[in-house]
Amino acid sequence: MKIEILGTGCRKCNELEANAKAAADKLGIPYELVHVKELSKIASYGVMMTPALAIDGKVKLVGKVASAAEITTLLTSALAK
Repeated sequence: MKIEILGTGCRKCNELEANAKAAADKLGIPYELVHVKELSKIASYGVMMTPALAIDGKVKLVGKVASAAEITTLLTSALAK
């Protein structure tokens, strides 16, 4: 599973990254965590507000810092598909 944090590296982006890592670690799933900081790449996802979270190339969350529990739900849903 590929988890991407879309954001320039601000405090909120880093907090979302930490929460995503905590959620994936709690689930015990194999994952790759990438922080996409280039604005052109972020825009290519259609994201106009950061931070954002993408799972396996699909944007799941935009413009907010989700808790580890919320991200756990998103990851579990993605695994079920």
